[in-house]
Amino acid sequence: MSELPDRMRVIEMAEPGGPEVLAAGERPVPAVGPGEVLVRVAAAGVNRADTMQRRGSYPPPPGASDVLGLEVSGTVAAVGGAVSGWAAGDPVCALLAGGGYAEYCAVPAPQCLPVPAGVELVDAAALPEVAMTVWTNVFDRAALRPGETLLVHGGSSGIGTMAIQLAAAFGSPVFATAGSAEKCAACTALGAAAAVNYREADFVEAIRAATDGEGVDVVLDMVGQAYLPRNLAVLKTEGRLVIIAFMSGPAAEIDLATLMTRRLTVTGSTLRARSVAQKGAVAAAVRERVWPLVESGRVRPVVHRRFPLAQAGEAHRLMESSTHVGKLLLVP
Repeated sequence: MSELPDRMRVIEMAEPGGPEVLAAGERPVPAVGPGEVLVRVAAAGVNRADTMQRRGSYPPPPGASDVLGLEVSGTVAAVGGAVSGWAAGDPVCALLAGGGYAEYCAVPAPQCLPVPAGVELVDAAALPEVAMTVWTNVFDRAALRPGETLLVHGGSSGIGTMAIQLAAAFGSPVFATAGSAEKCAACTALGAAAAVNYREADFVEAIRAATDGEGVDVVLDMVGQAYLPRNLAVLKTEGRLVIIAFMSGPAAEIDLATLMTRRLTVTGSTLRARSVAQKGAVAAAVRERVWPLVESGRVRPVVHRRFPLAQAGEAHRLMESSTHVGKLLLVP
């Protein structure tokens, strides 16, 4: 392995704002601490949370890097003390609390995953955040079982494309919403039984029609406030709503009578602020249950476009336009 440089290129922001605040900078290569892995970044995933942090509405948790970026792929450049199972040169992908928009990043070893066989090293950056988010929310918190039905809002997003594929692979009929005919077609191509263009139809009526009036067992939602009443309406008795974002707002009223009489469950979670041990447990479950599906080709990363690292602002503009299908990546 080549000797590590002292300095690296990063994307920085002097103040919150639009995509134009993202600029190339230079910082020291992170020191690798005990229990950590230093990754030479091949690609970083771009996530909606990055755009929120850029605007000043999603600050990093205490101790995390202020550099954007919640997932990367690359090769192990160095390992810290008390780390086993990783060696310099190993291909790796990882979930971060921050720091991915850079040439190097330090990651707690439990949050690292091997690059699945058959997946290009760069494209592997599209996997950690979506796979871990979908697993912990759909299959852990919402406890989706084979044969139960799932509705995925934002089915053409990075999260959505993974949720559709995983649920279908585990034997659940999947329905999705998306904002255009092209996006709906992408959802059905990935395994959705039907996709509803939410700009043209009421998803509650459409999903009820597609399920013979029954509705679905689980809803995965990123919209929040505006969708809450309709999400409850589209659930079966004993149904579960899991919320992972609130693009329309975080505050909403809930009809407790509906919740009680139909025995519904409303839950939600974030990954970023969880402890290393908690993230490591999710990563271990993903490695055991999801990675075999990726390696078999039944589940794949869906990458819309790769950008050079210096064009992070352009990647954010595309993310916020919501015209993409799948993931956007930054390549140093």
